[in-house]
Amino acid sequence: MTVKVGLIGVGPVGDRIVRCLKERDFPLAGPLRVMATRYRREILGDEEFEVHETSAELFAGLEVVFFAGREGAKGASAQWAQTAIESGAYCIDNGSDFRLDPSVPLVVPEINMDEVTADTKLIASPNCSTTQLVVALAPLHRVAGIKRIVVATYQAVSGWGQAAVEDMQRQLPQYVNGEAVEFDPAVFARPIILDCIPHIDRFTDGGYTKEELKMVNETRKILNMPDLPITATAVRVPVDIGHAEAINVEFHEKMTAQQATEILSDPQHAPGVVVIDGPTQDPNVVSARDAPEELQYPTQADVKKDEYKDMVLVGRIRQDETVDSGLNMWVVSDNLRKGAATNVVQIAEEMIKRGILG
Repeated sequence: MTVKVGLIGVGPVGDRIVRCLKERDFPLAGPLRVMATRYRREILGDEEFEVHETSAELFAGLEVVFFAGREGAKGASAQWAQTAIESGAYCIDNGSDFRLDPSVPLVVPEINMDEVTADTKLIASPNCSTTQLVVALAPLHRVAGIKRIVVATYQAVSGWGQAAVEDMQRQLPQYVNGEAVEFDPAVFARPIILDCIPHIDRFTDGGYTKEELKMVNETRKILNMPDLPITATAVRVPVDIGHAEAINVEFHEKMTAQQATEILSDPQHAPGVVVIDGPTQDPNVVSARDAPEELQYPTQADVKKDEYKDMVLVGRIRQDETVDSGLNMWVVSDNLRKGAATNVVQIAEEMIKRGILG
């Protein structure tokens, strides 16, 4: 069984989708058909592709189309998804155009894949920061019921796009050499190097950014909890890849740190999660600081390791002593992989397994 696949978008997420398709041996029927806003040749997943200017005839024969990167978030799915559907393709959208549309399922395969049926022609994938949040919390919610969430994010510059990564890379030698640090104000409001900026996307009337509201509204939709009390602060940090989140979560039923660790450590109950917690396994750390009590935890650097690039890493699981049943935890994931590309490829894989696709 093979599938004819199209891809719209050739930015960092498009690159990762190509990599995921290769690494996961996705059953492609013929060459991947790549489209974007204009014709050119691009290197995606270490392979050169002919990129076609998107047009209606290019969707002919395709069975699934991935909308990726900023070209997805800037309206490509709004412009082309219906055309793709009329040509017979399923559309899996990494952009934000349809995430909150009540007629379009917002899917993380580990949580709500049952929302997708043979009649579901358009499927939305969540914002990267939302995805890792719900993958970590959904297994605990099933056991104890979430009462309230407070989350602060520490998000990599690649979440904005390749221009942000390049901007940060240009700033680093300027800073080290004591030069005036130049920055592109069209990317971030100030230089990102060695700074943290509590400003992701545009501000709204209430003072929250659109990124923060995305996390609130998308989490409510995925968990099917429209009235869930949740509040977020989203911060951009000088890291190239990997989002981190400090999460405080309160439950209706009893949930201890030990229970949570056991649940999240069980692949049957928490697929896609890896717990990195407890006493450190690094003897050098203990001896160098004379700190036998030292604990291990994940960081953004860990998501660059092959074994973790498609996983949600959880650590610092501890009791919140200020409420009857609350936890604090630290959650890290690759924003370009599980936060975007891997999630949409996993959706397609599950559709194949369920006989919807292929």
